[in-house]
Amino acid sequence: MRDLFVEAERFPIAGSFTISRGSKTEAAVLTCTIKAGDNVGRGECVPYMRYGETMESVAASIEAVRADIASGLSRHELLEMMPAGAARNAVDCALWDLEAKQSGVRVGALLGSPKPRALETAYTISLAEPEVMAEKARENRDRPLLKVKVGTPDDISRIEAVTQAAPGSRIILDANEGWNADNIREHLLAAARCRIAVIEQPMPAGQDELLARIPHPVPICADESVHTTDRLSELLGRYDVVNIKLDKTGGLTEALRLHAKARELGFGIMVGCMVGTSLAMAPAVLLAQDADFVDLDGPLLLARDRVPGLTYDGAMVSPPAVSLWG
Repeated sequence: MRDLFVEAERFPIAGSFTISRGSKTEAAVLTCTIKAGDNVGRGECVPYMRYGETMESVAASIEAVRADIASGLSRHELLEMMPAGAARNAVDCALWDLEAKQSGVRVGALLGSPKPRALETAYTISLAEPEVMAEKARENRDRPLLKVKVGTPDDISRIEAVTQAAPGSRIILDANEGWNADNIREHLLAAARCRIAVIEQPMPAGQDELLARIPHPVPICADESVHTTDRLSELLGRYDVVNIKLDKTGGLTEALRLHAKARELGFGIMVGCMVGTSLAMAPAVLLAQDADFVDLDGPLLLARDRVPGLTYDGAMVSPPAVSLWG
């Protein structure tokens, strides 16, 4: 017999987190806990309004599988029962954690990586005026990988400002669907001049056909345009890289399938996150062991993280301890 618990938690962000769609000052997360005897599995998700999710709707979706969890629902059955999204992510990751606790075998070993390694993660610079972004980039110029939020009609000054402020860092630009057919070409050329490493989701999902008809002087990464393995092949020609996030795939189980299919089709891989705690990042660290880009800095953006949390040492994030997850 297994028991299910759902808890809403809020963690303050250090300052604010701003993208092209707006700002927030806290990370609102839901923690799913599944208990079976003395063993406890946990998973965290971040409901995201961009995908029509609220704290209340996601909590209700988790509660809806309470009886199925109690009767022994498996992770693979969960894929058929719940749609991709935050709710399934929390349940799926809790089931992975529970399986590891019950078997005594770490999730990394279950995935074929008995000794997962520490990874270099990006650090995010929020959208602001160019001089503000440049100062933040300058403060973090010793980090080898920065992720810079853009997505305005005129981002060239921002691109130039941050690259001049952190000349030794590789830079990911994340437009969060903020560019359009009128400005994308000039933004791509500016990014190429400034040696940007990759650009995430420049155009709105569903309105990105143009990407198949224009040159990519900088690799382009799908974020909002890719959620699960279904229809991944439709992104060929439009995107060069895909950003895999557990809150989009609906957990680690589908994320592994998406990862394998993306590699088969020749896409580069980024493993990213919403702004959440170390509990949300932990399974993603294991998924990201061979990723081309790792963006798992959610806890670094918080004023406080869970205890225990992941260990961050400069730009490196270590795999989770058993006391946290997996």
